[in-house]
Formats: sequence, C-alpha cells, structure tokens
Amino acid sequence: MSKVIIQTDLCKGCGLCIEACPKKIIGIAKHAINAKGHHPAVVLDEELCISCAFCATMCPDCVISVQK
Repeated sequence: MSKVIIQTDLCKGCGLCIEACPKKIIGIAKHAINAKGHHPAVVLDEELCISCAFCATMCPDCVISVQK
C-alpha cells in the first residue's frame, strides 16, 4: 500500500497535483487554511493510489512525496 505525504503547511493550493493524478484522489481542502493562508491539497482516498508519483512530479514546491 502506498502513502502520499503532503506537507500541508507549505502547499499553496495551485491544483497541479489534482490535474496530474490519473485516479483523481487528490482535492483541495475547502474548509482548511494552512500557515501561508492557502487551502492545501489533501488525499481523498489513499487506498486508490497507484504510486505513480505524478502528483509529486508536478508539484512546483516539492511538498508531495509518495512512499510505497
């Protein structure tokens, strides 16, 4: 089982990871605001993750990592 780790305090909520995910399991936390004042990305259903790491590759701030 894979694990997606998003450093939510550093995420700026740009949404590039959402577009890159082939399984569409990443979304924006609409009711949460991080230390930078942004709505961070969150994993909606980690069990569906296929560990492709497209989300981590697309993140311009390198705040996402995928562990197998």
